[in-house]
This record gives sequence, C-alpha cells and structure tokens, in this order.
Amino acid sequence: PDAKLSMKQIVDDLANAADHGTGAVARKDGDVAKGFSDAKTRVDAVYQQPFLAHATMEPVNCTVHVRPDGCDIWLGTQVPTRIVDTAVKLTGLPAEKITVHNHLLGGGFGRRLETDMAAQALKIGKQLGTPVKVVWTREEDIQHDMYRPYYYDKISAGLDANGKPVAWQHRIVGSSIMARFAPPAFQHGLDPDAVEVSADLPYDLPNQLVDYVRQEPHAVPTAFWRGVGPTRGTFVVESFIDELAAQAKVDPVKYRRDLLGKSPRALNVLDTATRAAGWGSTSLPSGQGRGVSVMNAFGSFFSMVADVTVEQGEVTVNRVVCAVDCGMVVNPNTIEAQVQGGIIFGITAALYSEITIRDGRVEQNNFTDYRMLRIDQTPSIEVHIVKSTEAPGGIGEPGTAALAPALANAIYAATGKRLRQLPVGNQLQTA
Repeated sequence: PDAKLSMKQIVDDLANAADHGTGAVARKDGDVAKGFSDAKTRVDAVYQQPFLAHATMEPVNCTVHVRPDGCDIWLGTQVPTRIVDTAVKLTGLPAEKITVHNHLLGGGFGRRLETDMAAQALKIGKQLGTPVKVVWTREEDIQHDMYRPYYYDKISAGLDANGKPVAWQHRIVGSSIMARFAPPAFQHGLDPDAVEVSADLPYDLPNQLVDYVRQEPHAVPTAFWRGVGPTRGTFVVESFIDELAAQAKVDPVKYRRDLLGKSPRALNVLDTATRAAGWGSTSLPSGQGRGVSVMNAFGSFFSMVADVTVEQGEVTVNRVVCAVDCGMVVNPNTIEAQVQGGIIFGITAALYSEITIRDGRVEQNNFTDYRMLRIDQTPSIEVHIVKSTEAPGGIGEPGTAALAPALANAIYAATGKRLRQLPVGNQLQTA
C-alpha cells in the first residue's frame, strides 16, 4: 500500500498537520495573543529536520542458540530485559530459561534500544535448532533502520520596539516515539521527548505557547537517536533566537545574555564558551563565520561556538569551543571524550545526514551516499568544564544536541543565508 510513498507526501502530511492539527499543550505562560498584538515586529519561520539513520560502525547482528530446554543470545544491546521479553514471546520458553550474553556495543546511539535484530535471529534459530549468527549488511542496516523522526516546526515571535521577545509560539509536528516505546509516558496526546528543550527554555520569555501535534509517517519506523528530543528542539530554538537577534540588529551573544538573567548557569556557560572562543575580539576573513548556541538538557548546561569556512557550497568546520556545566565532575577525561564524540556525531548529521524515501524505499544504502565526517575533516575541539557543586547531569548526548544550531548560525554569519532545514550541506548547494 505504500509502494509509491515519497518525501513529498510525508512532508505535505506534516505541513497539513502543522496548519490544521490540534496541538497538545506542552507549555503555556501569559497571554500569547495579547503579546503578539502588542508587538512591534513579528517573525515567523518553519524548520525541518530529516529522517536519520544510526549507521553504527558495527551493523546490527545477533547470535542465538534456541533449544527445547533453553535459549542463549549473544549480542550488544542497550535493553537486555527487552531482549528477554522478545525471546519469551517468540520461543515460548520461560524467562528463567533465557540467557542474554551482553557484549560491548560497536555503537548504539539508540539503535540498540530496539529488538528487531534479535527477533529475526530467534525466528531463524527456532526453526534450525542449531547456533545461528545473523549479521546485517551495511546496506540492510541503513535501509531498514529505525529512523530518527522527520520533524516539522512552525515557530513565531513578537518583538517589542527594542527587539526583545514579548510573545513566543512554537508548534512541533512529528512522530511520537514514546507512544510506541513507552506508552505510559504518552499522555493526553503529548510526547515529552518531542517537546524536550522546546518547552523548557532558559530564556526569559513572558508569553509562551508550545504545543505538539502527532503525525506518524506512512510505513517509516521511528526511534530514538543520540541526543533524542533535544537534538531537534535545540536546533530550532537556537537558530530562531539567532534570527531574532538579526532582526533586532543585536549581536547574538549579547541578545542571549539579555534574556538569561533568570538562568545563571546558562549565562555562565555562554560567557565561558564565548570568552574562550574569542567572540568579538577579532574579525573573521570573508567566507568565514562564527555561531553560538546555548542549551539546558539532561540536567546539564552547554554552550557551543563553531567557526566555519564556506567555499563553493562546501562547509569546513575549523573549530568548536564548548563550555559544559554538568554539575559535580567525577572524571573530567570521560566528560571531554563524550563531548568530543557527540560534537563529531553532530557535525556529521548537521552537514550530511539525511534518509529520503522514493517509491516506498530508502534511497541511501552505504557511506557513499550516507556520508560520514572523515578524520581529516574533524575540527579542533575545546571542552571547558565549569566547576559546579550541583547534582551531576547527563553528558553522553548533549554534545550532539547543541552542535547543529551553532553550526547553522556560523554559516549564516559567513554567507548571510539562513538555513532552516537540515542537513545544511544539502541546503547550501541548492540555495
């Protein structure tokens, strides 16, 4: 039934839901309608973010030995208890007869929160009765992944005479991973992952309305991807904050500082990152740009500054400076490594990554057309850890989530082109 499915149909469905759907309210502060009526200027934008594959270095695989008296499973998984549940369902054996031998992951990033690779191996192993190892090819792995959802965001702000936001409205439209993965968390039509960051900004915004419309893509399975909800929300809100700064003709760092009076930890990481990056101290040559982002997610505060060069539609990331306040620090080397890895993962996605559907099939199939950042393209990365006595926050995913808007804002600074759709590399070449 979905043999002719295309990206146009998927995006048209999202746009229609954005215009006509009924949103589940994630945040409502003040009087948004009055805020817009009192505003001197209104800014509207639509942001789009593509389906993404996980493309782990180790394609998904599973080894099983299903016997009448028990079952052994060897794999790397993020959810061993769900693997046991899947085995119980498919083999009919009790849970105490299922043994999962869990190994280190050759990359997880959310892909190994799923159990489809184990289910496939178990079905085959049950028929054969001998040990069976099932390994997906790279092509199978990319074309039959559980993808990060395509998201479509409509966002608007009303600005006063000084360019400060007095009204803020943000509608998020896309698939609900929670409704499938953890149904009890999906209440009253609201997916908490889909609105994360967007519904809890560090900025002082007096009149806000943030809502969510669930729109599932036809026949395209969706799942968590490294950075989960904040990867989508941070790109939109931090890119849009930059748009407002440009509309107000105010430096983007100063614009943020003026809105962060009620969030000292966010202000501190912004100051730390921009000071380390030399923001405003020197002018950059033609074709180069510097962009910034701020994020509060996973209990941690991040600010990133990205320096880029844009030549003939190709983006080179020269340097990324990141300030991190993740509360009390136990092992700073681990924090630095996680942030570095997250930034590289985020650059890859922001510049190149996109899964597209044509005639009911995924078009990409390997690293030839699902491009990865190469080692010689990796920028200088500086991680500045802020001393803090606050409770420890998360560190494995924020680096990915905070990168894309800093990169897109840097491209705007270099080219004057505002890119509201990822990946930015494709948008630059078609702009």
